Amino acid sequence: MSLRRYVLKNYSFCVLSAVLLILSFPKYNLEFLAWFGFIPLFFVLQGKSKGKAFLLSYITGVIFWSGTIYWLIHVTLPGTIIFVLYLALYFGFFGLLISYLLSTTYCLLFIPSAWVLFEYIRSHLFTGFPWALLGYSQYLNLSLIQIADITGVWGVSFLVMMINFASYEFITSPLAQVKKIKQIIPVIVCLIAVFIYGSNKISRLPDSAGRKPINVCVVQGNIPQELKWSALSCEYIIERYLSLSSLANKQGTDLIIWPEAALPVVLEEEPGYFNAVVKFTKGISTPLLLGAVTYRDDRYYNSALLISREGNLLARYDKIHLVPFGEYIPLRKILGFLEPIVPIGDMVAGKESTVFEITDSSGKSTVRFGTLICFEDLFPELSRRSVNSGAGLLVNITNDAWFGRTSSPYQHLSASVFRAVENRVFLVRAANTGVSGFISPDGKVTSLVKDQQGENIFIPGDLTCQVYVHQKTKTIYTRYGDLFIFVCFLSILWTIVTFFKKQK
Repeated sequence: MSLRRYVLKNYSFCVLSAVLLILSFPKYNLEFLAWFGFIPLFFVLQGKSKGKAFLLSYITGVIFWSGTIYWLIHVTLPGTIIFVLYLALYFGFFGLLISYLLSTTYCLLFIPSAWVLFEYIRSHLFTGFPWALLGYSQYLNLSLIQIADITGVWGVSFLVMMINFASYEFITSPLAQVKKIKQIIPVIVCLIAVFIYGSNKISRLPDSAGRKPINVCVVQGNIPQELKWSALSCEYIIERYLSLSSLANKQGTDLIIWPEAALPVVLEEEPGYFNAVVKFTKGISTPLLLGAVTYRDDRYYNSALLISREGNLLARYDKIHLVPFGEYIPLRKILGFLEPIVPIGDMVAGKESTVFEITDSSGKSTVRFGTLICFEDLFPELSRRSVNSGAGLLVNITNDAWFGRTSSPYQHLSASVFRAVENRVFLVRAANTGVSGFISPDGKVTSLVKDQQGENIFIPGDLTCQVYVHQKTKTIYTRYGDLFIFVCFLSILWTIVTFFKKQK
């Protein structure tokens, strides 16, 4: 084979892997492609030097992230390029690490463990970006994702990567066919066990088991981003939300939810608009949760406010996990030069989570829920914290209008699905332009705000559904968190020790 054809083949396989993985995520939702999306990359890495392994994997990462978070260009093109080049490093280092062991018999646990560990690091390093984790590609595969109540999303990522490598081994191994089958049997048994566990969980988890129902209404205002903070649009925005909420309340509801920053002004700077909302809430005698920018002690906060049916401000939650380079500049003295590149706010992070509490319309039952603002639903520790503090329901209020009619809101939705499964609670989403709706404790997206044509983003609307509030039982994941990461770390350690012992 000529050098030119050899190089072209290598890069073609990198592109193939990246494209297969891109298509496995929303909104393409061809999740089955993730099960063999890494196989072309494994072929390319076989026998390569460490430098080439890093480069080829890095190129795969650049293509994958470019096709996955392309929607960031609606906010900043230079920032998107820098971010893609950074995220691709995790692909590069993954390829470099596994190139040491790809031709050995120790990879079946090592490779998926290494991938999960890189995902975990990416989710926490530099405040973290747990977007498009491999497990999220399977959010519609309900039987598979039920193990998240034990392992979190990491267990699903592990399983998908393990099948990728086992399939690659089965194709390329020179061993006799009988021995190949013996090697693949443990993987098949593991996969079957996961599906049996998932099917059993779904069948034994009726929505009403041990839960009390309430009627919740989500309002999707569909306010264009260019109007959101326009002084001329304030009256229009408030009227839109009040009108939609008034229609929804006629159906009877225990709680109305507006999206992130639904109030079109800073609350303390122009209190008249908030007073109008309070008056409306008191008039319909229904609690209202809404997002607003608040200002206290010379600081701005991205907040969620709960107004009681009597019109009182019951509680406030200030967003804990802010978007770096979106809501604030980390290390401002050093990185302040980036402000012209991306539209950066000047927010301050909240210090503690808040569990909101209301009574249902009968006045007999107390409902406690936790709120996640914007991309906080990507961080499972925040959801766990709320549920461990007594929340029986999770609410995500967000505004994805920044990114236009892209795959972004659907990718965001896929993360919310896992927070519901991990904690076995209903999760309710209210998004400015969508996707807004309800997710059951088994991860099923039960209903979404839609128009008559079935569109669920960039349309105004409201939706009232009955949800059941979790009472006492906590999952293994809720109680103990990311124990599976520790298991993966031990697996990597065991593999390395065993490998070097054999070498000696």
